[in-house]
Amino acid sequence: MQSRIMQRQRMPASIVFPLGLILLGVTITSSVVVGPMSISFADSFLALTPWQSELPAHIQIVIHQIRLPRTLLCIAVGAILALCGAVMQGLFRNPLADPGIIGVSGGASLGAALAIVIFAPLAASYPLLLTLGTVPVFAFLGGTVSTYLVYRLGTDKSGTSVTIMLLAGVAIGALSGAALGLMNYYADDQALRDLSLWTMGSLAGATWPGITLAFSTLGLLLFLFDRNANALNAFLLGEAEASHMGVNVQRLKRILILLCAAGVGVSVSLTGVIGFIGLIIPHLGRMLTGPNHKTLLPLSALLGALILLVADMLARIVAAPAELPVGIITAILGAPFFIFLLIKQKGRLS
Repeated sequence: MQSRIMQRQRMPASIVFPLGLILLGVTITSSVVVGPMSISFADSFLALTPWQSELPAHIQIVIHQIRLPRTLLCIAVGAILALCGAVMQGLFRNPLADPGIIGVSGGASLGAALAIVIFAPLAASYPLLLTLGTVPVFAFLGGTVSTYLVYRLGTDKSGTSVTIMLLAGVAIGALSGAALGLMNYYADDQALRDLSLWTMGSLAGATWPGITLAFSTLGLLLFLFDRNANALNAFLLGEAEASHMGVNVQRLKRILILLCAAGVGVSVSLTGVIGFIGLIIPHLGRMLTGPNHKTLLPLSALLGALILLVADMLARIVAAPAELPVGIITAILGAPFFIFLLIKQKGRLS
């Protein structure tokens, strides 16, 4: 089975990964330099070295407290969303599967929004309560519940229907959107602004505790997903074939769905809703190296970090000195790609 999958590889990973890492390094450097305040490349680089004391204090503050945390959070969140998208597409054997499309992001965003509204009075006194406590937990629970509902609605004795799952995801997303709209309706002015910006996705609120949580989640997901990469490869041949090859299909589905819900929950809790990264990136990875998940998963993480960094820089540049929510940029980039996939898959969903 492994040899059959490897035969479909397009470009050697030994070429793709070094090129991707070089591009990521260039993009990280550009992300630290780009912003409404004009700071030269030399000063931006110097601020990251032991000789930063030679720079004015305001430059050090901008680099270390705004741009660098934002860049690092962008890397972690982009990688997490792309990883979860690649796993979901492999698990459901459908290129349209995505945390946003099947309702995971909607459920996670509703859970996080509930935590923000309920615990907002305590945020001033206990800021980490929201960043590392209630919001990630509520987002995880919301994502898990919505994923479970979608999975149960789309699964019967004959197997899993991707069409029903997609339709169920639309319904869950609509319900989540209605609940968010209801909270927006009753929120005060400040809460309304916070919720509105949060639902459009933004990396402006990056904090070091949040970055630690994001990278811890990313490392755990990379490790656990890699352990199940061969099982995901078996899924490419169908659930029955995977079961005959010794894969515990139902157990694997439960584990991977929970892990994806956890990853999306953490991402949503830290940055709000950022769509289409989990949909686009796995396709780019398969176009470059093929469908083998041993290569596709780390490549998706690399490309996810790269693309979200580019989108975030565009969000800072397009309306400068104001800033667009990054979710708007990813939607502008991702929606045409999704329409293309729908046209390509027309008549082949089952």
